Amino acid sequence: MDPKWNEDAPIYRQLRDRVVAMILEGVLTDGDALPSVRNVAAEYRLNPLTVLKGYQELVDEGLVEKKRGRGMFVTDGARVQLLKDERQRFKEKEWPLVVATIERLGLSPEDLLRDIAQSVASGESGKGEKND
Repeated sequence: MDPKWNEDAPIYRQLRDRVVAMILEGVLTDGDALPSVRNVAAEYRLNPLTVLKGYQELVDEGLVEKKRGRGMFVTDGARVQLLKDERQRFKEKEWPLVVATIERLGLSPEDLLRDIAQSVASGESGKGEKND
């Protein structure tokens, strides 16, 4: 996890978002243990209650489960659920803005698809993955 914190959002929320990113990127997979609250708090000089609050959000969302005396673990299917939720959020919130920008700039779908194909061929694209 990156130790830099953004001043614009609560640290517990940023911590939650970093764990989500780790799940989406496959760094944490189903059944993996999260780093302990104590270790994260000590490593990043955070109040353990801040770490616990971030982890609790993950529990509340069903992405992580507590196992008494053992720690917190990524639930089965967490990545699949996150991908589904993130795709839906993208289509509802971000895609309309992208479409508006495309229209405003007068870009054609053909030009964009050609540019994407060239980026993929040259290895410039991100880590996008097609999973439905």
